Amino acid sequence: MTAKLTAERPLVLVGAGNMGGAMLEGWLASGIEPELIVVVDPAADRTVHPFDTPGLTVMDKAPQTPAGVIFIAVKPYLVADVLPTMKSAHDERTMLVSIAAGVPIVKLQAIGPGPVVRAMPNTPASIGEGATVAVADGTSEGERALADTLLSAIGKTWWLTEEPLLDAVTGVSGSGPAYVFHMVEALTAAGIAEGLPADLAAGIARQTVVGAGALLGRSPLEPGTLRENVTSKGGTTAAALGVLQDSGALTELMTEAVKAAAARSREFGS
Repeated sequence: MTAKLTAERPLVLVGAGNMGGAMLEGWLASGIEPELIVVVDPAADRTVHPFDTPGLTVMDKAPQTPAGVIFIAVKPYLVADVLPTMKSAHDERTMLVSIAAGVPIVKLQAIGPGPVVRAMPNTPASIGEGATVAVADGTSEGERALADTLLSAIGKTWWLTEEPLLDAVTGVSGSGPAYVFHMVEALTAAGIAEGLPADLAAGIARQTVVGAGALLGRSPLEPGTLRENVTSKGGTTAAALGVLQDSGALTELMTEAVKAAAARSREFGS
């Protein structure tokens, strides 16, 4: 049986910055009743969307009664300070879900006994296109189903059994949108360097990535096959890929980037 949120034991979101705000928007858009959500963030501007949503409760500090779920969405370095302040909203029935990069389950358990889920989403969650990977400890079938429902409300969710692999996940999907956005910046700059007006270069670079992503999402073909379908032998795309693939240049660069992000995630955990 799936665990449920109630007005008496709501979902408490701690931290409503970029990622927490994205999660909140995703939940509201998916149909979760705002009366079942409490936001704890003293910096939240209650006059702007989504914090002005009728029925949503926004607080400066923790509720004084146990929550059904406490969702930690603060920066990793703040978790150790935030957890003690949330004890009034936690009991052994409260499921703690954290999306703080690198903070291991053993440190999250400092709040007290109870089920814990550690997850790594990314910012496309705000439009329902997030990629989230999670690992659970001490959860019942119903509690894990509830966590899956919350995480899947903002995109696709995968589950792991080995917590250390979340560091690699952070490097691939958690930080991944930034790599794509930077690629658009680089593609824009390259277009300008070839003489295109800046606004045109920016527009076509953005739409090219948007369109390619949509095609990738809808097509049953593998990325390599889609790439080959664009590439005529001896043509312009082949010339460009020759540069990107020279001695594995792009793959090597991306491998180093993901390695650096995963290493930083491990540092947070230590």
